[in-house]
Parts: sequence; structure tokens; C-alpha cells
Amino acid sequence: MIWIFIYAELLVFGILFLAYAFARSRNVVLFNASQLELNRTAGAVNTLVLITSSYFVVRAVAAIRADRAEACARWLLAAVGLGGVFVVVKLSEFAAKSAAGIGLSTNTFYMFYWSMTFFHFMHVLLGMVILLAVWWKARQGAYSASEHTGVETGASYWHMVDLVWIILFPLVYVMR
Repeated sequence: MIWIFIYAELLVFGILFLAYAFARSRNVVLFNASQLELNRTAGAVNTLVLITSSYFVVRAVAAIRADRAEACARWLLAAVGLGGVFVVVKLSEFAAKSAAGIGLSTNTFYMFYWSMTFFHFMHVLLGMVILLAVWWKARQGAYSASEHTGVETGASYWHMVDLVWIILFPLVYVMR
């Protein structure tokens, strides 16, 4: 079931990315000018944060496959912590844009910026909840080298969230 959910989510993001590309092709000057107002440093930091968190999730899966539940739990908690860093950085970006009076109705670029980044933000929050649930179960000894489907399921979702950001960041923040 997780793969059906992941594919459905990727389809939704794919449609958003295609709509963004189509709208951008019709408003290149507007999109380029608006894009320059984004905080690329914050976007790059968040990219590194999510890639690192995905590495931590990989380490958690490797740990549970080696029957090291405590190490698995530590890696998961570290990944959740980096998810928290992403949330704080993204909220500061959202707050700065709001304070500048920039919202969904500012222009077409910002309609896409707010829609796609907030939709992704909500997926990060859900991913953190999933990883916390897996962490809790790992701490309780619910996973082992022979039974770790839950860890792999949570990891798969988190990697999907990371993959979407790896596409979203250059598409919205960098590509001109």
C-alpha cells in the first residue's frame, strides 16, 4: 500500500511541476524576476538538511537489518531532528514572504511557490510523524533483522519527500 500512496503523491507533484513549467514558459520574465526574490541560501540549506536526513534514514534501515534496534532508533531520531531544522528554515522563509506582503495572489509565480512549497512542507510534517512512530516502535523492540517492514516503509516515504524537494528546489529556486 505504501507504494501506491507514494506513486499517487509523486503523480500529484509531477502534475504541479508540469503546470509550473507550462506557466513559466508563458511568463518567463515574471518568473525570473520573482525567483530572484527567493532566499536561495535557505533553499540550499534545506536541500542539504533533507539529503542528510535521508542518509540518516538509510543508516537506520541498515542498523535494523543488522539487528541493532537502538542504533536504528538513534538514526531515526536524528532524521526527525533534521526534519525539524527543515521546518524551522521553511517557516522563516514563509514568515519573511508574508511580512513582505507576498502571498498566493501576488502573481502566478508566487501562487506556484506557495502551493508547491507548502504542500511539500505538509509532507515533511507527515514524514516526521511517520518517522517518530517508527522510532517509538524501534525503541519498544518491535523491529528486528527478520521483521523491519515498518522501518523500510517509513524510510520509503521519507525518501519520497526528499526526492520531491530535490526536484522542487532547483525548479523553483534556481532554474532560469
